[in-house]
Amino acid sequence: MSEHGPVSGAALDALPSFPEGLPFVRPATPPLERVMARLAPSYERGVLTDGPLGRELEELVAAQLGVDHVVAVSTCTAGLMLVLRALELEGSVVMPSFTFSATAHAAAWNGLRPVFAECDPTSFQLDPADAAARLDGAAALLATHVFGAPCAAEELEELGRAHRIPVVFDAAHAHGARRRGRKVGGLGDAEVFSMTPTKLVIAGEGGLVATNRADVAAAVRIGRDYANPGDYNTRFVGLNARLSEMHAATALESLADLDHNLARRRSVAARYRDGLETVPGIDVQLVDDGDESTYKDFTVRVDEAMFGLPRDGVVAALGSRGVDTRCYFWPPVHRQHAYRALASGRLPVTDDLAGRVVSLPIFPGLALDAVDAVVAILAGVHEHAEEVREAIAR
Repeated sequence: MSEHGPVSGAALDALPSFPEGLPFVRPATPPLERVMARLAPSYERGVLTDGPLGRELEELVAAQLGVDHVVAVSTCTAGLMLVLRALELEGSVVMPSFTFSATAHAAAWNGLRPVFAECDPTSFQLDPADAAARLDGAAALLATHVFGAPCAAEELEELGRAHRIPVVFDAAHAHGARRRGRKVGGLGDAEVFSMTPTKLVIAGEGGLVATNRADVAAAVRIGRDYANPGDYNTRFVGLNARLSEMHAATALESLADLDHNLARRRSVAARYRDGLETVPGIDVQLVDDGDESTYKDFTVRVDEAMFGLPRDGVVAALGSRGVDTRCYFWPPVHRQHAYRALASGRLPVTDDLAGRVVSLPIFPGLALDAVDAVVAILAGVHEHAEEVREAIAR
């Protein structure tokens, strides 16, 4: 379904379809009985938040990632907010505009000014060269591992060292990713993961702050409880960002399934990549050799001249066959109402990319024949692009 209403035509009607609809995502929730069994001891003792299951989750994830500290919080956004507060920053923070708005919100809520930088048009990640040109006077560098693929972490860490500023990574999508053999989680001064239903480890709501800095971990740990270390004499303006035991129990059982779910996502992504190689004008996100993406999203860039339709036409055509999609990240953050007052300057690469990318359905339970059908729809839409364009315009 497009903004123009139902899309139909002989070419479209001859393509595969999903009469019941193909969802964009279906959360890989762990079995409820496992979650309830995990939760029961805390629940029966009346311990509902900030309890032993949260601490167990922190210890297991720290061991899994090979980092010194993990602090569980109520959301990834809260984790980012608390990390930036822990670093005691003032001034501006350089970050991508091609990211989810929470990346910028975390800085703005700390009274910091986001300075938006360009992304790379093939990897979709923060462009280190453009970020470097905007770092004079900045207090920190905040990068995102976009769609679960690692960004150029070592280049950004070097920029941080050169400018003597901390480097933080929004790793919301990237639990299980690797950058040149290094596990995402131990990069920079801190990384923050999300545990919402579309992510790799699912809590329902929740976040994980991973760091090798004891001072950052300590500040985040008290910061999630109003910055009250226990004597009600709050040390700074903290948050109520504790993780409940229910969320921790769900996350622990989800963590046990992480390797299986990552393997399934990568299998689905490989099937997409192989199938789309022969479809002109559909370019997949570039993941550097030696890197491992989580494929939290499988996102492609549409070249209208080669494919025959713009991105929005592709979305409409897929929707007419029952395929749900998302247009991340449109509008990019610097174009959103909340940030229009900032003098961000022109970001032509970001604007162009954000108007051309679409994320296709991906989740561990997605059947490979469904992937093949989506690829077949895209191939057919390309082959009959003019007819499809006319159908959309009606």
